[in-house]
Amino acid sequence: MRVAILGSGVVGVTSAWYLSRAGHEVTVIDRQPGPALETSFANAGEISPGYASPWAAPGIPLKALRWMFMKHAPLILRPQVDPAMLRWLMAMLGNCTSSAYKINKRRMVRVAEHSRACLIALRHETGIAYDEASRGTLQLFREHRQLDGVAKDLAVLKADGVPFDILDRSGCLAAEPGLAFSTASFVGGLRLPNDETGDCFKFTNALAALCAARGVAFLNEHRILRLISNDGHITGVETNRGRVRADAYLVALGSHSPQLVAPLGLRLPVYPVKGYSITIPIVNEPRAPVSTLLDETYKVAITRLGDRIRVGGMAEISGYNDALPARRQATLKHVASSLFPGAGDMDRASFWCGLRPMTPDSTPVIGATPLRNLFLNTGHGTLGWTMACGSGDVIASIISGAEPSIEARDLAIARYSGAH
Repeated sequence: MRVAILGSGVVGVTSAWYLSRAGHEVTVIDRQPGPALETSFANAGEISPGYASPWAAPGIPLKALRWMFMKHAPLILRPQVDPAMLRWLMAMLGNCTSSAYKINKRRMVRVAEHSRACLIALRHETGIAYDEASRGTLQLFREHRQLDGVAKDLAVLKADGVPFDILDRSGCLAAEPGLAFSTASFVGGLRLPNDETGDCFKFTNALAALCAARGVAFLNEHRILRLISNDGHITGVETNRGRVRADAYLVALGSHSPQLVAPLGLRLPVYPVKGYSITIPIVNEPRAPVSTLLDETYKVAITRLGDRIRVGGMAEISGYNDALPARRQATLKHVASSLFPGAGDMDRASFWCGLRPMTPDSTPVIGATPLRNLFLNTGHGTLGWTMACGSGDVIASIISGAEPSIEARDLAIARYSGAH
């Protein structure tokens, strides 16, 4: 079967890999000159299935109000006259309940843990290299109430068999020796020893090369204009360089997916949540992180990528914009400097932003649509890198008409209409 994949980020390229392995003739279409040049380009770098948690959680509305007055706020809301933003915000608030949190957390961990297994298998099969490391993730708590509040997540981790350790301050120092130089106070942490790190951009491009060797075609610099439909199915993709035809079509365009499917009568509740990162060259090895640290106070991740430190985080709801305000860079530098002072050369830090495709329940949309040959693999939010391989494996099974390796019925767009 001929499959056209729209989007060459990490989700689109992993989908291409698994579809090609399933025996399909795959074409990947993207407006950029190469893979992973938008949201997949410089993300935080951690692969943390155990930390797959919904942004919508009990207490978040009150926290959001408090964050509005923080100098280095993890959440920034810039309201606009945008019905899509309003609908998304209201739907997210509707998911800020204990019952919704449990459902969404279990869905996310299910996909993320499956993705971890798929990535390990892919790495063993291909020998792919991407500054990868498997040294675990440390969620650092600066306050006792943060440590006390982690109990709701531990129940899910236990139920899913995810190993974890609750650490005191000395345990955190043993896991991340560079914290001995920290100027910040912290009381403990939650460590997931099985988590990994890696450069998403390097991975995606290396996998794209492996895909091309298998015969996958990459149509770069093809701006997608619209999907052409007739009698309940898609007949082609119109681009600025002509029409592409296939038997099945997979939308993996991240935050830009809703606009493409809206003319087909599909309301896909994905909205861009802007994230920022800086990449810092290491100049003092003993002071640098050895893996990934998540600062719970500022919602910022600090990840070791070879001879670099990637610092990423924040969630800015401000529509589709790619501005790089200096105050966002200041927040990332503040967190990195307070926890690992002197580890990197801040004067040579490169600053970046990306639009994460977030759903109101934080769970990706993976599966079929009411149009019989149109499929979705999008809405992964901050966890596209963590969930990419598992999502690609699941959607390849669905498109192939096979049973996915994990339960996937509640991941499709139908869940928003209660039809799953």
